[in-house]
Amino acid sequence: MAGPVLEMRSIVKTFPGVKALSDVTLTVRQGEVHAICGENGAGKSTLMKVLSGVHSHGSYEGEILFEGEPCRFRNIRASEQRGIVIIHQELALVPYLSLAENIFLGNEHARRGFINWNETLRHATRLLRQVGLDDHPETRVADIGVGKQQLVEIAKALSKKVKLLILDEPTAALNDEDSGKLLDLILELKKQGITSIIISHKLNEIRRVADSVTILRDGRSIETLDVKASETTEDRIISGMVGRDLDHRFPERTPHRAEEGAAPALEIRNWTVYHPIDRTRKVVDDVSVHVRRGEIVGIAGLMGAGRTELAMNVFGRTYGRYAGGTVLKDGREIQTRHVADAVAHGIAYVTEDRKHYGLNLIDTINRNISLTALDKVAKRGVVDEHEERKVAEGFRRSMNIKAPTVFEPVGKLSGGNQQKVVLSKWIFAGPDVLILDEPTRGIDVGAKYEIYTVIDQLAAEGKAVVFISSELPELLGMCDRIYTMAAGRLTGEFSRAEASQEALMRQMTKDKEVTR
Repeated sequence: MAGPVLEMRSIVKTFPGVKALSDVTLTVRQGEVHAICGENGAGKSTLMKVLSGVHSHGSYEGEILFEGEPCRFRNIRASEQRGIVIIHQELALVPYLSLAENIFLGNEHARRGFINWNETLRHATRLLRQVGLDDHPETRVADIGVGKQQLVEIAKALSKKVKLLILDEPTAALNDEDSGKLLDLILELKKQGITSIIISHKLNEIRRVADSVTILRDGRSIETLDVKASETTEDRIISGMVGRDLDHRFPERTPHRAEEGAAPALEIRNWTVYHPIDRTRKVVDDVSVHVRRGEIVGIAGLMGAGRTELAMNVFGRTYGRYAGGTVLKDGREIQTRHVADAVAHGIAYVTEDRKHYGLNLIDTINRNISLTALDKVAKRGVVDEHEERKVAEGFRRSMNIKAPTVFEPVGKLSGGNQQKVVLSKWIFAGPDVLILDEPTRGIDVGAKYEIYTVIDQLAAEGKAVVFISSELPELLGMCDRIYTMAAGRLTGEFSRAEASQEALMRQMTKDKEVTR
């Protein structure tokens, strides 16, 4: 067995009022893929920022040894000079520069202040081929998909002669196909002798590529497991992450029974949407769905199926070009041409992109929660700050939002806690219908269970819930009925008893309208 290439000993990192890391120890062997698991807020990203110099030497306690030598990195450049390169969850590419310019940004092939473009393009081509991309190096980053952008980030790391590659949630924004390509590349880099650390919530991916997994909980290192050992099951890893056994991944749920003759809380009939740029392409094609009060209805589909496009266009035409269709609320036709219309009719939409569309990251928890219904905390047009704080404190307790106060900027919260703030703000608005688009994307199993419990409680209170998710086990565990979509069209509808992963996938890969 190869010896350690990295040792982090007794690492302690404190922020004002919060001890993010407490006596964390990590050992990574030469040439392995080492996974780090833990709930949101466990300290995973903070530990990697300490290692890569984002948190400079002197701002933490403890010792780092790389290739047997003590390291005191003052910044990212210092760690990269030793061959340690981190790729963050939010990619650091410049969209309007070319692939080649991004790969060598800050590391240019230059002499006497002039860039050698022939050499730059030649080396960029070689690196792009190494990561499995055949795009021309002068292609703009803005013109390729997110999956390819991840590979460009790895090409950029390879240009710096990387020895230890750190990937923070590398597949969080990727579809299954792009995720598979990225995981295959990590295994290929392993064959080339490159050591990798991967932070991921996706336990199936960890089991596929990792040799070892270190579990963090509440800022402490709990244990390191051999992934290939028979006793290292997903349930075993989850137990270490949350500190307790999870007998059930989802809350116990009594299937909804519709009232005889009751109209659906929300009904969408024959909805059609065209692409915002390519006006000849339908992204939603004559789709009809409905959800009743107290019911959780899932929508399943692969990337490009039209699920998000449907939700966003119904919710105030926030995506694409509306081409036809009707929305009914409790049997009565309504108009949702603008977001304000949808909200006024008691419809809420929890976006899949909480950082860009769901939250104001630089504002506080209490301000984010009150934004959807300021009239509830205002008197004569002026916000009552005492009432606003009281409302936010109530949600902080009921939703178990982990933050020292409600005056904490939401940008400082973990992903799971940010998602709880998004849910809180829409619950505060008092909707009858909630459209949840990937509500647990990028968060850990413990936080997922808490959010599932909230969703289940909302349905029990009589809310109608539309649940869009790429995770089939999640839909099967939470929903009373599930629709499937493919290429913008509805392809199937399943009751809870009829649904299975195989049945859903068969319909998700079809391009035919469901027969009713």
